[in-house]
Amino acid sequence: MSSTLKVPTMAEFMAEGKQPEVLFWVGCMGSFDDRAKKVTKAFVRLLNRANVEFAVLGTEESCTGDPAKRAGNEFLFQMQAVTNIEVLNAYEIKKIVTACPHCFNTIKNEYPGLGGNYQVMHHTQFLKSLLDEGRLTIEGGQFKGKRITFHDPCYLGRANDVYEAPRDLIRKLDAELVEMKSCKSRGLCCGAGGAQMFKDAEPGTKEINVARTEQAIDVKPQIIAAGCPFCNTMMTDGVKAKDKESEIQVMDIAELIANAQDL
Repeated sequence: MSSTLKVPTMAEFMAEGKQPEVLFWVGCMGSFDDRAKKVTKAFVRLLNRANVEFAVLGTEESCTGDPAKRAGNEFLFQMQAVTNIEVLNAYEIKKIVTACPHCFNTIKNEYPGLGGNYQVMHHTQFLKSLLDEGRLTIEGGQFKGKRITFHDPCYLGRANDVYEAPRDLIRKLDAELVEMKSCKSRGLCCGAGGAQMFKDAEPGTKEINVARTEQAIDVKPQIIAAGCPFCNTMMTDGVKAKDKESEIQVMDIAELIANAQDL
């Protein structure tokens, strides 16, 4: 599949004296995690289908510093952030899209204080804008009538008030959107934010991701839709912990749309 993907780098655009419409910020998970790489590819296929001129930084992209900052290492965060801002500003980047709410929140809200001012969009917002402009069309296809529940990522929802873009995309699939008990501004964390992804569990009787998955199971979905690579991992582990793998799939919104289009 990857051989057909067109993924130009900023360096290639600069060599031609061109500027892309948008920079796709891939993020650590989207670059290195095998599951999240599938989301990256699905999103790139959608960008290619919509004829969006985009570029990636490639090896010039480094971690945004979100885990360091949330874990309390402000010094490391600022080092990582300033390094990225220097690269972005050298390329005169104006608009950034990312499939990771952690990258989205950090670049959008933390980088301006360090000299990095960009228009930042989550991939669900960008996909919705492509649909609204008629550059991308979707039919429900295999998801028509399927029961889908959306798990709100903390850094997309409560931190940035983005609730409707992902839900609008699910509705466009002609799917049945079912809401969990804790959703939108009352959403429950998957348990991986704040650098928790990278540390051992603390003493207790239940993991947060299992509690969250139980809330999802309560509404009897066929698919749990995610908009974050961390959430995707945690909800997938939750589904495994509850032995529901044969009944419930966990998929990113970009994958839903790419699969509906058979891309």
